This record gives sequence, C-alpha cells and structure tokens, in this order.
Amino acid sequence: MAAIRIGMISYWHVHAWDYTKEALAHPDTEITAVWDENPERGQEQAEKLGVPYYASLTEMLDSGIEAVIVDAPTRLHRDVMVQAARAGKHIFTEKVLAPNLQEVQEILDAVQQNNVKLAVSLPRLNDGYTLAISEALQEGLLGRVTQVRVRLSHNGAIAGWLPEHFYDPVDCGGGALIDLGCHPVYLTRLFLGEDPVEVTAQFGYVMDKRVEDNAVMTLSTASGAVGIAEAGFVNPFSPFTIEVHGTEGSLLYGTPESKLLLRTGAKGEEYAGQWHELEIPANRVGAFAQWIRHIQDGTSAEGNIRAAVELTRLMEAAYRSVQEKRSVVL
Repeated sequence: MAAIRIGMISYWHVHAWDYTKEALAHPDTEITAVWDENPERGQEQAEKLGVPYYASLTEMLDSGIEAVIVDAPTRLHRDVMVQAARAGKHIFTEKVLAPNLQEVQEILDAVQQNNVKLAVSLPRLNDGYTLAISEALQEGLLGRVTQVRVRLSHNGAIAGWLPEHFYDPVDCGGGALIDLGCHPVYLTRLFLGEDPVEVTAQFGYVMDKRVEDNAVMTLSTASGAVGIAEAGFVNPFSPFTIEVHGTEGSLLYGTPESKLLLRTGAKGEEYAGQWHELEIPANRVGAFAQWIRHIQDGTSAEGNIRAAVELTRLMEAAYRSVQEKRSVVL
C-alpha cells in the first residue's frame, strides 16, 4: 500500500512538530509539502523536511497530496479546512476545531459533502488514566457523579517560553482556556457523563497579556453535578490533577504522583474507609493513528468529532460568560 502523502498547513502551533514527527514515524504516511501563512517560517520548516514549500495553499492542495495536518492559527481553521475538504483532502487538526459553532458547522458540512475523513487532536481522551476512570464510572464504583475537577497548568507566561503569538486574541480566539484548557474541559465533560446546562467562566490576567493566562470554567448539569475545569500559563508547580466524586466514592489522579486512587463503598466493606491504587492501562492508539486507520478503512471518527463539537460549544459559552459577565444557559 502506497504511503498517504500529507501536506502541512502551517507551523504556527507549538505542537506542529509533534504531529510532524508522528507522520514521519507512521509506516503509512509521508510529508511531501508545506504551506504556511508566514512564508519565512514555512520555507524554513520545508527545508528541514526536504520537501517543497508552496506560497499558495491552492497550489499545495493540487500538488498530489491526499491529506493535511492543520496547525494554523485558530482564526484560519475554518478557511483552510473548508478549502482542503473541497479539494478532497483528509484533515487532521490541532484543537480547537474552530472557535465557534457556526464555523464548526461549515467545516463539518464541507467534510461531509466531499467525503473526507476528519479527526481532531484530543490526546488525553486516549490516555490510560482516562480509560481507567471511564471504566470505574461505567462499573458504578462512585455511584452517581456529583463533582468533577480537572486542572492543567504550566509556566509558559512566567518563564517566557510560550510563543508571543499565543497571546494574540485574534489569532488564538482567547488564551489559557482555549489553548491548554481544552484538555480539562473535554475531560470534565466526559467524566460528568451528562450534558451541561449552564456555563460560567472567570479569567485572570496575571502577566498583563492581551488574553487570559489564568482561567476557570464551571459546568452545571440538570442532575446537580458540577464540573470545574482549570487552566493557566502562570503556575509552575501545579500538577495535572483529576478529581471525580460521586455518591458512593471518589477517584483522584495526579496529586502529584501519576497514581489513580479510589475510595468507595460500592464494592463492599473491604473498600470502605481506605484508598486503593488502581492499575492504569496502556494508552489507546492516538488520534493521529486512528485518523490514518479511518482513511484506510473508509470509516469516520464519530466519537472524536462529537467531543470536538462539544468542546467548541463549551468554549464559546465560556467566553460569552466572561464578556457578558454572567452565566450562559445552554
């Protein structure tokens, strides 16, 4: 089977080379072209790869490629993905799919109309701790879920290693929440297990950037359960943390060791009153490899796309909450 030829759409995002390496390492893919909205950056990356740089996206899409990896600014996602879909190219993209649901729908319409395969990088959905927590919830070990809290932060704004263009509100559509906060948000939504009915967000501007560098989003549900997603660029020693609480018990992960701890009364007296470490399985195959399989098998990443659409819905509501200084009812 011939390798799937992939064109890189921009090296704007900090994870662009992560996906480049995945494509180079995969036995069924190769990178054969680069386009970038910044010609100097695009030419530099193309030279590193030893492939042509195209000043025109249209020309790159006509160069014989079959798929694209999108790491362009968030504001360009709709435009480049709709163009790629209409050219018949399969699409793998960095999160978020788009900053609002209207643009998401335009992308999905183009993907469906042109029968191309789309996948969004939501990597922590495939991690072992996520699989283990999901299994525990399915087994009812916590009873009815009452609260979920997920926190992910780094020191990018304090230490200065995050690119300055990540503080551009136009290109990014926001700051810490829409970038790093995507992971806590889609995990919080997953573990809640029900649709949120109301969203509230609070932003902080610790380093006086044009976008938030500290953020909290809360999700309310019809059952009374609450979800809390936190993200920041100004927290150097904050571990990635998950808490899931229910009427029968609690799960803790990453506090700070990467251990998954369960305390529950749902499995009998031997589990009551003490914490037990649960085994964390191996990670599931990642979103990029899943995307390639969908291309080869003619299937669709339905669960991945549903999660991506819901992520944008919640992000859009959170930014409205801050702008309008109120809770947003979904």
